[in-house]
Amino acid sequence: MSSEELKSSILPDDIAEDEDDSNEWITTFADLSMLLLVFFILLYSMSEVDAKKFDMTFQSVTKAITGKLDKIATSKSSREEAGEILNQVVTRREIIKAQKKVFEDVKYLQTTKGVEGIMSAKFEEGNIIIKLPSDVLFNLGEVTLNPRGKQAVAALRDFFIKHADQYINIKGYTDDIQPRAGSRLKDNWEVSSLRAVNVLRYLMKLGIKPNRLTATGLGEMDPLVPNNSPRNRQRNRRVVFVLDKILTGP
Repeated sequence: MSSEELKSSILPDDIAEDEDDSNEWITTFADLSMLLLVFFILLYSMSEVDAKKFDMTFQSVTKAITGKLDKIATSKSSREEAGEILNQVVTRREIIKAQKKVFEDVKYLQTTKGVEGIMSAKFEEGNIIIKLPSDVLFNLGEVTLNPRGKQAVAALRDFFIKHADQYINIKGYTDDIQPRAGSRLKDNWEVSSLRAVNVLRYLMKLGIKPNRLTATGLGEMDPLVPNNSPRNRQRNRRVVFVLDKILTGP
């Protein structure tokens, strides 16, 4: 076989192999493009922007990639997964928007007789957190609601009934001082748990549906301030209501 015949016999295969190798970058580039798109949409969704502008931007992105996602399915991020991430971003933003409206009512709730001057509240990552001091709800070292505590919890009733789309997780906290020797309460875990459960039971008695309620005892975990003074220990003894929006099916 002549050198020319040898060259012609192997050239097509080499060219085909080179062409295959040269196209391998497309998959990586497509994957990177998709991940960057999702990343920037996530960042955008977490920023404080006008809701109307966000909707317009999202619609533009959706329109731009419609019909093209089929061509950008890779080993790391399929079209379905990318679409699911985008849906989660929009859903999360709608939840936060709705929760902010509920939080407006919480500000009014703080002026209600029974919790006025003692209730504090904050908005955190889509959750509404309401805090009442344990010293208001319970006598020192006790786990049964006292009369003032019942009044304070009852003051929350109408708000909880009005906003029936909220899960209510009741969390009990203590300071770092364990129950006195000889007490029927073994430790701070038991104290905080029973306090949370007793608040839950009283809310049920007031008409709050039990499927909306959970109770958690956290003892001395997650203190607001160091337990190094009587004042700080008093602040750490608290009951917290964490409101989380109930998601309904499509």
